[in-house]
Amino acid sequence: MIRLNTLQYNPLDINFSFEKYSLDSLLSNSNFEELCMEYKKSFNFSKVKTFSFSKEGFLGLFLELKGNIAVSYGECEALINGAKLYESFGFEIIWIDLNKDGKINLSQLENKNIDFLFLSSYVMDTFIMTSLSDVKKLTTAKIVSNASANFSTLSDAIYFDNYKLTGYSLSGVLLFEEDNFFELLNIGFIDTLAVKCCFEALKTQKFNFEMKEKFQKKLEEKFKKDLYFFVNPNDTLAYSLHFGLKDIKARELIRTLALNKIFLTNGEGCSLGLSKPSRIIQAMGYDEITSRNSIQIAFVDFFNDKEIEKIVDIIYLKYKQLKSIS
Repeated sequence: MIRLNTLQYNPLDINFSFEKYSLDSLLSNSNFEELCMEYKKSFNFSKVKTFSFSKEGFLGLFLELKGNIAVSYGECEALINGAKLYESFGFEIIWIDLNKDGKINLSQLENKNIDFLFLSSYVMDTFIMTSLSDVKKLTTAKIVSNASANFSTLSDAIYFDNYKLTGYSLSGVLLFEEDNFFELLNIGFIDTLAVKCCFEALKTQKFNFEMKEKFQKKLEEKFKKDLYFFVNPNDTLAYSLHFGLKDIKARELIRTLALNKIFLTNGEGCSLGLSKPSRIIQAMGYDEITSRNSIQIAFVDFFNDKEIEKIVDIIYLKYKQLKSIS
Protein backbone atom coordinates (compact mmCIF):
# COMPACT_ATOMS: atom_id res chain seq x y z
CA MET A 1 0.00 0.00 0.00
CA ILE A 2 1.33 3.42 -1.00
CA ARG A 3 -0.19 6.16 1.14
CA LEU A 4 0.13 9.61 -0.39
CA ASN A 5 -2.89 10.93 1.51
CA THR A 6 -1.59 10.81 5.06
CA LEU A 7 -2.70 14.38 5.87
CA GLN A 8 -6.29 13.38 5.18
CA TYR A 9 -6.45 9.93 6.67
CA ASN A 10 -3.97 8.32 9.06
CA PRO A 11 -5.43 5.21 10.76
CA LEU A 12 -4.19 4.80 14.33
CA ASP A 13 -3.43 1.43 15.87
CA ILE A 14 -5.12 1.77 19.27
CA ASN A 15 -3.37 -0.44 21.81
CA PHE A 16 -3.77 1.30 25.17
CA SER A 17 -6.03 0.49 28.11
CA PHE A 18 -9.39 2.25 27.87
CA GLU A 19 -10.11 1.70 31.56
CA LYS A 20 -7.28 4.02 32.60
CA TYR A 21 -9.09 6.98 31.04
CA SER A 22 -12.51 6.42 32.58
CA LEU A 23 -13.26 9.53 34.68
CA ASP A 24 -14.72 9.64 38.16
CA SER A 25 -15.56 12.92 39.87
CA LEU A 26 -14.62 11.41 43.26
CA LEU A 27 -11.18 10.15 42.22
CA SER A 28 -7.90 11.82 41.28
CA ASN A 29 -8.04 10.61 37.66
CA SER A 30 -4.25 10.70 37.65
CA ASN A 31 -3.84 9.10 34.22
CA PHE A 32 -5.87 11.80 32.55
CA GLU A 33 -4.13 14.54 34.55
CA GLU A 34 -0.74 13.19 33.47
CA LEU A 35 -1.94 13.16 29.88
CA CYS A 36 -2.95 16.83 30.14
CA MET A 37 0.51 17.61 31.48
CA GLU A 38 2.02 15.90 28.42
CA TYR A 39 0.00 18.20 26.20
CA LYS A 40 1.27 21.20 28.15
CA LYS A 41 4.87 20.11 27.74
CA SER A 42 4.42 19.51 24.02
CA PHE A 43 2.38 22.57 23.06
CA ASN A 44 2.68 24.93 26.05
CA PHE A 45 -1.04 25.15 26.73
CA SER A 46 -2.46 24.27 30.13
CA LYS A 47 -6.16 23.90 29.37
CA VAL A 48 -7.71 21.04 27.40
CA LYS A 49 -11.29 20.49 26.31
CA THR A 50 -13.08 18.45 23.67
CA PHE A 51 -15.86 19.37 21.29
CA SER A 52 -17.82 17.77 18.49
CA PHE A 53 -15.81 18.21 15.28
CA SER A 54 -18.88 19.27 13.31
CA LYS A 55 -20.68 22.46 12.38
CA GLU A 56 -22.68 22.17 15.62
CA GLY A 57 -19.48 21.74 17.62
CA PHE A 58 -17.87 24.83 16.12
CA LEU A 59 -21.11 26.75 16.62
CA GLY A 60 -20.82 25.93 20.30
CA LEU A 61 -17.28 27.34 20.37
CA PHE A 62 -18.41 30.55 18.66
CA LEU A 63 -21.16 31.02 21.23
CA GLU A 64 -18.59 30.75 24.05
CA LEU A 65 -16.51 33.62 22.69
CA LYS A 66 -17.33 37.16 23.74
CA GLY A 67 -16.28 39.44 20.92
CA ASN A 68 -16.01 39.89 17.18
CA ILE A 69 -15.11 36.73 15.25
CA ALA A 70 -13.34 36.43 11.90
CA VAL A 71 -12.99 33.20 9.91
CA SER A 72 -10.76 32.43 6.95
CA TYR A 73 -12.29 30.64 3.96
CA GLY A 74 -9.15 28.50 4.00
CA GLU A 75 -10.27 26.57 7.08
CA CYS A 76 -11.89 23.13 7.37
CA GLU A 77 -15.41 22.38 6.16
CA ALA A 78 -16.87 21.82 9.64
CA LEU A 79 -15.62 25.22 10.80
CA ILE A 80 -16.92 27.03 7.71
CA ASN A 81 -20.36 25.43 8.08
CA GLY A 82 -20.38 26.22 11.80
CA ALA A 83 -19.63 29.86 11.03
CA LYS A 84 -22.47 29.99 8.50
CA LEU A 85 -24.81 28.45 11.06
CA TYR A 86 -23.68 31.10 13.56
CA GLU A 87 -24.58 33.78 11.00
CA SER A 88 -28.01 32.23 10.43
CA PHE A 89 -28.83 32.97 14.09
CA GLY A 90 -28.21 36.67 13.50
CA PHE A 91 -24.58 36.91 14.62
CA GLU A 92 -21.86 38.47 12.48
CA ILE A 93 -18.82 36.74 11.03
CA ILE A 94 -16.01 38.68 9.35
CA TRP A 95 -14.91 36.52 6.41
CA ILE A 96 -11.32 36.49 5.16
CA ASP A 97 -11.00 35.52 1.49
CA LEU A 98 -8.43 33.54 -0.44
CA ASN A 99 -6.49 35.15 -3.27
CA LYS A 100 -6.24 33.58 -6.73
CA ASP A 101 -2.80 32.21 -5.80
CA GLY A 102 -4.31 30.38 -2.82
CA LYS A 103 -2.86 32.64 -0.14
CA ILE A 104 -4.92 34.30 2.58
CA ASN A 105 -5.96 37.86 1.72
CA LEU A 106 -4.27 39.35 4.77
CA SER A 107 -5.12 42.91 3.67
CA GLN A 108 -8.69 42.22 4.83
CA LEU A 109 -7.42 42.09 8.42
CA GLU A 110 -6.28 45.70 8.37
CA ASN A 111 -8.33 48.21 10.36
CA LYS A 112 -10.85 45.54 11.39
CA ASN A 113 -12.14 45.23 14.95
CA ILE A 114 -11.51 41.50 15.46
CA ASP A 115 -11.23 39.78 18.83
CA PHE A 116 -10.94 36.14 17.71
CA LEU A 117 -9.54 34.97 14.39
CA PHE A 118 -9.96 31.38 13.16
CA LEU A 119 -6.91 31.09 10.92
CA SER A 120 -4.38 28.28 10.66
CA SER A 121 -0.74 28.28 9.58
CA TYR A 122 -1.80 26.41 6.44
CA VAL A 123 -4.79 26.34 4.09
CA MET A 124 -6.87 23.17 3.86
CA ASP A 125 -6.58 21.07 0.67
CA THR A 126 -3.67 23.00 -0.86
CA PHE A 127 -1.63 23.18 2.38
CA ILE A 128 -0.24 26.52 1.32
CA MET A 129 1.55 28.14 4.26
CA THR A 130 0.31 31.21 6.09
CA SER A 131 2.74 33.29 8.15
CA LEU A 132 1.07 33.92 11.50
CA SER A 133 3.91 36.32 12.21
CA ASP A 134 2.61 38.52 9.38
CA VAL A 135 -0.92 38.10 10.72
CA LYS A 136 0.16 39.31 14.16
CA LYS A 137 1.44 42.52 12.58
CA LEU A 138 -2.03 43.29 11.22
CA THR A 139 -4.32 42.36 14.11
CA THR A 140 -4.35 41.96 17.87
CA ALA A 141 -7.01 39.23 17.61
CA LYS A 142 -6.52 35.93 19.39
CA ILE A 143 -5.64 33.35 16.72
CA VAL A 144 -7.35 29.95 16.83
CA SER A 145 -5.64 27.43 14.53
CA ASN A 146 -6.09 23.91 13.23
CA ALA A 147 -2.78 22.26 14.16
CA SER A 148 -3.49 18.80 12.72
CA ALA A 149 -0.89 19.13 9.95
CA ASN A 150 1.30 21.95 11.25
CA PHE A 151 1.64 23.63 14.65
CA SER A 152 2.62 27.29 14.94
CA THR A 153 3.70 28.56 18.35
CA LEU A 154 2.15 31.91 17.39
CA SER A 155 -1.35 30.43 17.72
CA ASP A 156 -3.24 31.55 20.83
CA ALA A 157 -5.35 28.38 20.81
CA ILE A 158 -5.14 25.21 18.72
CA TYR A 159 -7.43 22.34 17.88
CA PHE A 160 -6.97 18.93 16.30
CA ASP A 161 -9.11 17.02 13.81
CA ASN A 162 -9.07 13.48 15.16
CA TYR A 163 -10.41 11.92 11.98
CA LYS A 164 -7.41 13.14 10.02
CA LEU A 165 -5.03 12.11 12.80
CA THR A 166 -6.48 8.76 13.81
CA GLY A 167 -8.92 7.62 11.14
CA TYR A 168 -11.70 7.56 13.74
CA SER A 169 -14.58 10.01 14.05
CA LEU A 170 -13.73 11.17 17.56
CA SER A 171 -14.21 14.53 19.24
CA GLY A 172 -11.91 17.39 18.38
CA VAL A 173 -9.33 18.39 21.00
CA LEU A 174 -8.89 22.08 21.84
CA LEU A 175 -5.91 23.54 23.73
CA PHE A 176 -5.80 27.07 25.11
CA GLU A 177 -4.38 29.10 27.97
CA GLU A 178 -6.51 32.00 29.12
CA ASP A 179 -9.48 31.59 31.46
CA ASN A 180 -11.52 34.14 29.49
CA PHE A 181 -10.98 32.36 26.16
CA PHE A 182 -13.14 29.21 25.99
CA GLU A 183 -15.23 27.70 28.75
CA LEU A 184 -13.70 24.73 30.55
CA LEU A 185 -15.77 21.55 30.67
CA ASN A 186 -16.74 19.67 33.77
CA ILE A 187 -14.41 16.66 33.88
CA GLY A 188 -17.35 14.30 33.30
CA PHE A 189 -18.04 15.89 29.89
CA ILE A 190 -14.53 15.53 28.47
CA ASP A 191 -14.03 12.88 25.80
CA THR A 192 -10.94 11.36 27.38
CA LEU A 193 -10.52 8.70 24.69
CA ALA A 194 -10.43 11.42 22.04
CA VAL A 195 -7.78 13.26 24.06
CA LYS A 196 -5.70 10.10 24.43
CA CYS A 197 -6.04 8.96 20.80
CA CYS A 198 -5.19 12.43 19.56
CA PHE A 199 -1.98 12.55 21.59
CA GLU A 200 -0.97 9.03 20.54
CA ALA A 201 -1.41 10.03 16.90
CA LEU A 202 0.58 13.23 17.37
CA LYS A 203 3.44 11.34 19.01
CA THR A 204 3.74 9.00 16.04
CA GLN A 205 3.04 11.61 13.36
CA LYS A 206 5.85 11.91 10.85
CA PHE A 207 6.40 13.35 7.41
CA ASN A 208 9.06 12.96 4.73
CA PHE A 209 10.65 16.18 3.53
CA GLU A 210 12.77 14.62 0.76
CA MET A 211 10.07 13.30 -1.55
CA LYS A 212 8.25 16.43 -2.65
CA GLU A 213 10.89 17.78 -5.03
CA LYS A 214 11.62 14.35 -6.53
CA PHE A 215 7.96 13.53 -7.13
CA GLN A 216 7.31 16.97 -8.59
CA LYS A 217 10.18 16.59 -11.06
CA LYS A 218 9.00 13.12 -12.19
CA LEU A 219 5.40 14.26 -12.53
CA GLU A 220 6.42 17.24 -14.64
CA GLU A 221 8.62 15.06 -16.87
CA LYS A 222 5.87 12.49 -17.39
CA PHE A 223 2.72 14.59 -17.68
CA LYS A 224 4.24 17.66 -19.31
CA LYS A 225 1.44 20.07 -20.35
CA ASP A 226 -1.27 17.84 -18.88
CA LEU A 227 -0.12 18.87 -15.39
CA TYR A 228 -0.47 22.33 -13.87
CA PHE A 229 -0.37 23.94 -10.43
CA PHE A 230 -3.19 25.81 -8.69
CA VAL A 231 -0.66 27.05 -6.11
CA ASN A 232 3.09 27.52 -6.16
CA PRO A 233 4.66 24.28 -4.82
CA ASN A 234 7.28 26.40 -3.04
CA ASP A 235 4.53 27.95 -0.92
CA THR A 236 3.07 24.70 0.44
CA LEU A 237 4.10 22.62 3.44
CA ALA A 238 7.42 20.92 2.73
CA TYR A 239 5.87 17.45 2.64
CA SER A 240 2.81 18.34 0.55
CA LEU A 241 2.32 18.76 -3.19
CA HIS A 242 -0.82 20.08 -4.85
CA PHE A 243 -1.47 20.03 -8.60
CA GLY A 244 -4.12 19.61 -11.28
CA LEU A 245 -4.48 17.16 -14.17
CA LYS A 246 -6.33 18.36 -17.25
CA ASP A 247 -9.49 16.88 -18.74
CA ILE A 248 -10.39 14.33 -16.05
CA LYS A 249 -12.17 14.36 -12.73
CA ALA A 250 -9.69 13.68 -9.95
CA ARG A 251 -12.12 11.43 -8.10
CA GLU A 252 -12.08 8.96 -11.00
CA LEU A 253 -8.29 8.74 -10.89
CA ILE A 254 -8.31 8.38 -7.10
CA ARG A 255 -10.77 5.48 -7.23
CA THR A 256 -8.85 3.75 -10.02
CA LEU A 257 -5.50 4.10 -8.24
CA ALA A 258 -7.01 2.76 -5.02
CA LEU A 259 -7.40 -0.58 -6.84
CA ASN A 260 -3.61 -0.50 -7.25
CA LYS A 261 -3.21 0.32 -3.55
CA ILE A 262 -2.06 3.87 -4.31
CA PHE A 263 -4.01 6.41 -2.27
CA LEU A 264 -4.34 10.08 -3.17
CA THR A 265 -6.83 12.76 -2.22
CA ASN A 266 -8.63 15.60 -4.00
CA GLY A 267 -9.46 17.65 -0.95
CA GLU A 268 -10.58 17.61 2.63
CA GLY A 269 -12.18 14.32 3.57
CA CYS A 270 -12.05 13.16 -0.05
CA SER A 271 -9.46 10.42 0.15
CA LEU A 272 -11.92 7.98 -1.39
CA GLY A 273 -12.64 10.20 -4.37
CA LEU A 274 -16.02 11.49 -3.24
CA SER A 275 -18.04 13.50 -5.72
CA LYS A 276 -17.72 16.84 -3.94
CA PRO A 277 -14.96 19.00 -5.48
CA SER A 278 -12.52 21.08 -3.46
CA ARG A 279 -14.26 24.01 -1.81
CA ILE A 280 -10.84 25.65 -1.33
CA ILE A 281 -10.07 25.74 -5.06
CA GLN A 282 -13.46 27.31 -5.69
CA ALA A 283 -12.82 29.86 -2.93
CA MET A 284 -9.69 30.82 -4.89
CA GLY A 285 -11.94 31.81 -7.81
CA TYR A 286 -11.94 28.67 -9.97
CA ASP A 287 -15.18 27.22 -11.32
CA GLU A 288 -16.53 23.88 -10.12
CA ILE A 289 -15.41 21.94 -13.20
CA THR A 290 -11.83 23.14 -12.90
CA SER A 291 -11.79 22.47 -9.16
CA ARG A 292 -12.48 18.81 -9.90
CA ASN A 293 -9.01 18.53 -11.48
CA SER A 294 -7.19 19.12 -8.19
CA ILE A 295 -5.08 16.46 -6.48
CA GLN A 296 -3.13 16.71 -3.24
CA ILE A 297 -0.46 14.30 -2.07
CA ALA A 298 1.56 14.24 1.15
CA PHE A 299 4.68 12.27 1.91
CA VAL A 300 5.38 10.16 4.97
CA ASP A 301 7.31 7.19 3.53
CA PHE A 302 10.63 7.13 1.71
CA PHE A 303 10.74 5.97 -1.92
CA ASN A 304 13.87 5.44 -3.96
CA ASP A 305 14.16 6.77 -7.51
CA LYS A 306 12.95 3.54 -9.12
CA GLU A 307 9.91 3.38 -6.82
CA ILE A 308 9.05 7.00 -7.56
CA GLU A 309 9.29 6.36 -11.29
CA LYS A 310 7.08 3.28 -10.99
CA ILE A 311 4.42 5.12 -8.98
CA VAL A 312 4.37 8.05 -11.41
CA ASP A 313 4.18 5.65 -14.36
CA ILE A 314 1.12 3.94 -12.87
CA ILE A 315 -0.56 7.29 -12.18
CA TYR A 316 0.17 8.37 -15.75
CA LEU A 317 -1.14 5.11 -17.24
CA LYS A 318 -4.43 5.38 -15.32
CA TYR A 319 -4.69 9.05 -16.26
CA LYS A 320 -4.30 8.32 -19.98
CA GLN A 321 -6.87 5.52 -19.78
CA LEU A 322 -9.41 7.79 -18.09
CA LYS A 323 -8.68 10.64 -20.48
CA SER A 324 -9.25 8.41 -23.51
CA ILE A 325 -12.75 7.48 -22.41
CA SER A 326 -13.85 10.80 -20.90
